[in-house]
Amino acid sequence: MEKDKKTPGSSYDNFLEDIGRFAGGDQEKAFLDSIGEKREGEDVEIHVGERVRRVRESRGLTLQDVCQRTGLDPGTLTGIEQGTLAPPLGVIIRLAKALEMRMGYFISGEEEKPFTIVRRRDRKVVSRYDAKKGKYYGYEFESLAPYKKDRHMEPFLVTLEPAPTEHERSAHEGQEFIYVLNGEMEVRLGEEIHILEPGDAIYYDSNVPHLVKCRGDQATKILAVLYAEK
Repeated sequence: MEKDKKTPGSSYDNFLEDIGRFAGGDQEKAFLDSIGEKREGEDVEIHVGERVRRVRESRGLTLQDVCQRTGLDPGTLTGIEQGTLAPPLGVIIRLAKALEMRMGYFISGEEEKPFTIVRRRDRKVVSRYDAKKGKYYGYEFESLAPYKKDRHMEPFLVTLEPAPTEHERSAHEGQEFIYVLNGEMEVRLGEEIHILEPGDAIYYDSNVPHLVKCRGDQATKILAVLYAEK
């Protein structure tokens, strides 16, 4: 993949990548029952890393097995499982594909509702960070559709903050829709560069190499929706 030089701005490069087919609803539910996953109504918080570790061990996979399937290094995967590293959404998608689970499970747990309503006060913010390095990567996201069964779309509120980081373009299956709520956003799509302002939107096929980041010294907030065939 192409790499950009280190410049100020918050990268969206890992937000959505390597979309694959996940396990079917009935198969997944049976598996979750077998590992004793808690129901959402029990109000038990289970972190992303704990879910990854639980599924990996229940499937009889080693850290190295998952690293080979995802391209992650062992240190990164260990950090995710131990909760010292919060992975970007793109990495969660790769883990979901490798473990034959839905991406949404690792963010919100078991999906079993015919519809879902997320109140503003109930939204949970997940920041991308690495506690061991004391490094914050400049973006955070909030899931807007947890627990919806058999969903084909993954909507998120994403905040991109100015931060010096190395950017890398991403290309994967699926489609993305982004609507800018606040701030300015730079989109690099193929050989084109576009600047989007509040009220602007973009919809594209994710197999085109792309990069989305904050532009300027003010944070950018976007509504991002991933669509992928099951």
